[in-house]
Amino acid sequence: ADAEQPMSLNALARAMGRTVSEIFRMVATLEQRAYLSVDTNGRYSLSLKMLELSHRQQPLKSLVATAIPLMRELAGRAYQSCHLSVYHDGQLLVVAQVDAPGPFTMGAKVGALGKLSDTASGTVLLAFRDEAERTRMLAAQIRIHGELEIDAALLLRRIEEARKNRAVTSPSSRIRGATDVSRPIFGNNQEVIAALTVPHYERLDRPQSPSIPEVEAHVREVSERLSQLLCHSGHADLD
Repeated sequence: ADAEQPMSLNALARAMGRTVSEIFRMVATLEQRAYLSVDTNGRYSLSLKMLELSHRQQPLKSLVATAIPLMRELAGRAYQSCHLSVYHDGQLLVVAQVDAPGPFTMGAKVGALGKLSDTASGTVLLAFRDEAERTRMLAAQIRIHGELEIDAALLLRRIEEARKNRAVTSPSSRIRGATDVSRPIFGNNQEVIAALTVPHYERLDRPQSPSIPEVEAHVREVSERLSQLLCHSGHADLD
């Protein structure tokens, strides 16, 4: 899962500290059952089947099913794509995404993983946890990605601002010229379960599209409506 490129059988064996003969049958079985994909050069990568299986889990399935209609409305009003992220094992996981209207769009892919410490979504998810839980989440991230690339004091200030404002609007750490607008989604007992985010890009093909303050208002309204729906349904924290 951590490999940036597909891996050959020999490379897989070396990475796992096993012989090719030891893992051959396992790899063949996983490919047959569609957990692995193989390219024309005989190199393997994970398919999205595990993500599809995870979406059958009732809390996640319920969250996505409830969110998608409102996310479609948000994408149409903001004329931008939007995505929904949750915390998963030290990382940010995108569980739903809706494209912007029109012929061109740019957005996060469902199943994409990211760091908590350098994304608007991650800051939102950290902001509404207690100190002990935040420490645990960041320690899990460090085990996966190594030491934080942001100064701890600066990260803490960002978290405090996000908690105070119940929102984050900040330049994207990945795309120059993009501004991420993110808000928390609350479930039962007012526990944060997800972050709803619009990566705002200036649309030269649509100069009349909503400004960042207008997008912030749209995200606020939709996130509050989604939180109300999830609280009413008794939706529990996914973590």
